[in-house]
Amino acid sequence: MTTLIPMISQKEITQKVKEIGRQISLDYENKELILIGILKGSFVFLADLTRVITLDHQVDLVGVSSYSGTSTTGIIKFTKEPDLELKGKDILIVEDIVDTGRTLSALLNFFKTYEPGSMKVCTLIDKSERRETPVDVDYACFHLNKGFIVGYGLDYDQKYRNLPAIFDLKL
Repeated sequence: MTTLIPMISQKEITQKVKEIGRQISLDYENKELILIGILKGSFVFLADLTRVITLDHQVDLVGVSSYSGTSTTGIIKFTKEPDLELKGKDILIVEDIVDTGRTLSALLNFFKTYEPGSMKVCTLIDKSERRETPVDVDYACFHLNKGFIVGYGLDYDQKYRNLPAIFDLKL
């Protein structure tokens, strides 16, 4: 029996995304900002975030896969590379969740090869329970310690992305 335990409401998410968007707008004033969403999980967060950032910016998407069910495979597979020119630009990687840190670490190393002007990380959820690789998160809407999180773009085997809030999935 699958159980969804409410963790973060839609209202709380909306408020935090607005706060983070305001801070990013201030921090990137007069810079060439490119938001890079990590597919598939970040698409809902990215869509809401880009609408609350008040300065001109570009958006690109990168596809990465590393999970099967509730476990990471340990293998990071790129399914889509960036389309925009990133050299010398200020890129902000937009993630749904930073969990083990392995995927984000691989992404940071990958993007360094494009020689960006600067590179920071924004995540909806910074979850430390299973952190294996130390990574810096510059903007986080929420900090959680445990649980298998679904909703607002986050999934379990491609399900539950459509939920408007965040839930802890119990299988």
